[in-house]
Amino acid sequence: MEALTITDQEAFPFSDLALARRLEKTEALSNADFVEARARAFPNSGARWIEVGGAYAMYDGPASPVTQTFGLGISQPVTGPRLDQVEEFFNVRGAPIFHEVCPLADPSAVALLNERGYHATEFTSVMYRPISANLRLAAMRNERIQVRLIKPGEEQVWAATAARGWSEISELEDFFRELGQISANRESTLSFFAELEGEPIATGALSICEGVALLAGASTIPEGRKQGAQLALLETRLRYAAQKGCDIAMMGALPGSGSQRNAERNGFRIAYTRVKWHLPPPATD
Repeated sequence: MEALTITDQEAFPFSDLALARRLEKTEALSNADFVEARARAFPNSGARWIEVGGAYAMYDGPASPVTQTFGLGISQPVTGPRLDQVEEFFNVRGAPIFHEVCPLADPSAVALLNERGYHATEFTSVMYRPISANLRLAAMRNERIQVRLIKPGEEQVWAATAARGWSEISELEDFFRELGQISANRESTLSFFAELEGEPIATGALSICEGVALLAGASTIPEGRKQGAQLALLETRLRYAAQKGCDIAMMGALPGSGSQRNAERNGFRIAYTRVKWHLPPPATD
């Protein structure tokens, strides 16, 4: 079986508005799936999402990294009344207001955000690559690492493994504490283990929407690092997604980070750099 190599720029779809709409919708619906899963696992959490003018607003708790919008201005212009509705959605829940905005969004988005005093706070490289079912990554895999989908009842083990990989970030502790129960209730996201001699050492997740595969959930426990677990997880998920009909894979990375470099080594390119905007709370006397 021949390995897939990207030797021709034409193999990549052009990074235009049509591609951006596919990528942004995939990420939005993946997060909506997460919010719905929290609502099922924790009915008193108030978790909910709405769609306003093509933008998806998520509430997953006031401190959750999922609480924000995706797709603002990507499919329709942003108007004052629409932005009012989105801001009210967060305000009534006592949540901070964040929007992740694609640079290909309608110019009305940035114009209104500037007018209302939003600040740019974060950047994300949105990366993509074509995939096929016979894909092989160039790097050599560690044959001792085996990758598989988690089984029913393993959600808590998956969450605990993911949490150990992110243990350096203390502010995510509460988020990961409930992740297992949420993962058990997700309908559109698949969770994977990478195992070394039968023991899970790394995690990864995969969401699929209209031919786009979103890769997330990458985490490796400290003692399992530098053994090729994430490479194995990446290749397995890409091939799995292609077998399910996907032609494009996507992921997000901090610009210039090790994650971005690793993604580029494995055939990903930057589609665009997304900006997170925050509306500061009103000043008090």
